[in-house]
Amino acid sequence: MYPSEYRYTENHEWLKIQEGVCTLGITDYAQNELGEVVYVDLPEAGDSFDAGESFGAIDSSKTSADVYTPLAGEVVEVNSALEEEPELVNEDPHGKGWLVKIRFSSSEGLDEMLSSESYEELAKGQG
Repeated sequence: MYPSEYRYTENHEWLKIQEGVCTLGITDYAQNELGEVVYVDLPEAGDSFDAGESFGAIDSSKTSADVYTPLAGEVVEVNSALEEEPELVNEDPHGKGWLVKIRFSSSEGLDEMLSSESYEELAKGQG
């Protein structure tokens, strides 16, 4: 269910890391808990964030939730498709529903992230 090449956080974000850039989104578990996503508030390319800092928010039919970056860095790309189609977060959270791409300035914290198996156990325990 959770792609094995991704890393996961306890806050239900996923990261796909390639050559110093991580694509970041929320997990299937998170989108399911949020319900129907109606709006995604994302930063602009060039914005920088510290590890653990909120970089945006997701509004759903149930609630609004902040989204955090587990790695410090600069936003290099934002998923602009979500402006017109926020439901992509529900439909394909681990693919077309990605949120941002961040060029991370430090890999500190990367070792603390969860594997797909560990994350799946965490999600089962919360479900």
